[in-house]
Amino acid sequence: MSLTSREKERYNRHIILQEIGIQGQEKIKDSRVLVVGAGGLGSPVLYYLTAAGVGHIGIMDDDAVSESNLQRQILYDTTHVGTSKAIIAATRLNQLNPFCGITPYSFRLTPGNALEIIATYDIVVDATDNLQARYLISDTCAELGKPFVYGSICEFEGQLSVFNYHGGPSYRDLFPYHDGVKDFSQPLGVVGVLPGVIGSLQANEVIKIILEKPGVLSGKLLTIDILNNTYLTFAIEK
Repeated sequence: MSLTSREKERYNRHIILQEIGIQGQEKIKDSRVLVVGAGGLGSPVLYYLTAAGVGHIGIMDDDAVSESNLQRQILYDTTHVGTSKAIIAATRLNQLNPFCGITPYSFRLTPGNALEIIATYDIVVDATDNLQARYLISDTCAELGKPFVYGSICEFEGQLSVFNYHGGPSYRDLFPYHDGVKDFSQPLGVVGVLPGVIGSLQANEVIKIILEKPGVLSGKLLTIDILNNTYLTFAIEK
């Protein structure tokens, strides 16, 4: 899809990059990305993908904004406490970039709706804090042949990878599922800037996938400790 004159002006700093140019920006405009989770990770992912000009973005989150979210979830402010994250996020992102289509889903991804929804998108971003959701995203993306960009955070540490990319490893190859898998019943601490670091890197992986650039984190797990400034990459075998 061709860019309008206003879009060319808006995305000028992308277009003048040799690695993107007009054709690359048109690829970004033609893409559809589903972000599951609109909290700490989802906030920077959604901001940067919207600013980058992704043509259509789905936002899935059944939660409401709480006071404790505001330490790190930069899409929201005090006036939004008690309101739907997906709806508020869609409103804010439409203001940021009216050239992007935004679809909010104010409900959870479930085995009953995953195939139907994910089938309509090119890439899925896992911005959840829910282990069951990650397995569901991975299995559905594997069935549909869709890549998904994984991010996880805890305290001062984060992880990042890309699964199901061109037949590459899946989330189950890294973390085999077993019946004892449980989500934490109590919230874990996280320094407020960490989701900004990992979420920005997730958005970067999405853009690299859209542009078909080398160096996508498929078959690799990047771990980051921002307290000690350590960055390690591990190979993942299929």
